[in-house]
Amino acid sequence: MTAVTTPVKLGEVLSARRTPEQLRARRLLMWRQLLTSLWAPLTLVGLFFIPYLFLIENIPSSASWAKPAMQYFGAAMFFSWAGLLTWRLVSKREGALRKFRHEARELFLEAERVFARLPGKLPPNAAERIAEQAVRVEDASLAADVPQLEKEVRALDKLHEELFAAHRKQSTWDTVSGFAKALVIALLIRTIFIEPYRIPSGSMLPTLEIGDQVFVNKFIYGVRIPFMNVVPFQFVRPPARGDVIVFNNPIETDKDFIKRVVGLPGERIEVINEVIHVNGVPQQRTLVSDDFIVRNLSFKNEWEDDSTVLYQERLDEVVHAALQSPHHPHGHITEGPFIVPEDHVFVMGDNRDNSSDSRVGFVGQGHPPAYVPYGHIKGKAMVVWLSLGYGGLLSSLFDGTGLRLDRFFEPVR
Repeated sequence: MTAVTTPVKLGEVLSARRTPEQLRARRLLMWRQLLTSLWAPLTLVGLFFIPYLFLIENIPSSASWAKPAMQYFGAAMFFSWAGLLTWRLVSKREGALRKFRHEARELFLEAERVFARLPGKLPPNAAERIAEQAVRVEDASLAADVPQLEKEVRALDKLHEELFAAHRKQSTWDTVSGFAKALVIALLIRTIFIEPYRIPSGSMLPTLEIGDQVFVNKFIYGVRIPFMNVVPFQFVRPPARGDVIVFNNPIETDKDFIKRVVGLPGERIEVINEVIHVNGVPQQRTLVSDDFIVRNLSFKNEWEDDSTVLYQERLDEVVHAALQSPHHPHGHITEGPFIVPEDHVFVMGDNRDNSSDSRVGFVGQGHPPAYVPYGHIKGKAMVVWLSLGYGGLLSSLFDGTGLRLDRFFEPVR
């Protein structure tokens, strides 16, 4: 009968060798390493960003104070990151300490994997010898003694080679499998929860500007099966009027578009004298400015000013901006009627005279209308997380395109 060998838990062996003072010092060093990591400011922004999204999505009025608060916090974290990076580059001692501490951590994790995978196949005193040397490494690390730390890390690496050289190459599979797991998690997050999307054109001006990068909530309408354009079931709710959605163009399926939902399944949509009518009911529309300037990209990929007419429009409970060309023909002009099929939505761009949308089959004037099937909808645009558009930081170096700090964390309404 074969005896079952219990895997050695190297962490427990090592903990038994530490004094209470060493444990406290180790915890303090761990927190110091975490808080001075270049990932720390980015992680904090991510942690604050999640409740910010929840807040502005569920309480839209909170954006008036939550957006500037998030912008100030983001700026503080950026300067913190820049300060940490400068410190790293200037302080050779700090760089060396982090390098050898990282090597020691990798060696310890490697030893844990080997002991867990090969119980009973290593020398009986292997765990004790590794733990003894690991304590020496920790002592040098806590003392911040760079030469001694380097010496002890090299000794630990040599001990690894002596005790389980034949098994070290197998740990490459652990690295590959770890990378594969991280990739699968990233793909799941992108498929189910959130996806970035870059605004390529001015069809959604002034709500979304060219160069805005938005996060898309992929969970709200239900999980969409990629390439099959099928949503098996909904999670939170179906698309609602006023939502700004990213969808796979049903006419040219290799393209993604972003537009605003205007019509829902079974509804009759008409645009009469620039005013949207839903089942014969005109939607509220108020003139804000008859000379509103927006920046657009010309066919030569150059920024140019466009003079437009700005309106404030209400679609159900969603109040948003909409543009018309000052040359738009006035009088008894009617677009439609458009009857929205079941499980489809009718969409329009906020820049009404510069948008290939449902009215023109996502192609252009003279084409029959087209509607967006539920299965083609990727999700609801939530917030601008980055903007590389007209003006802003360093725009003089890049033909007018710069980092638009004022657009960061802008809710999509």
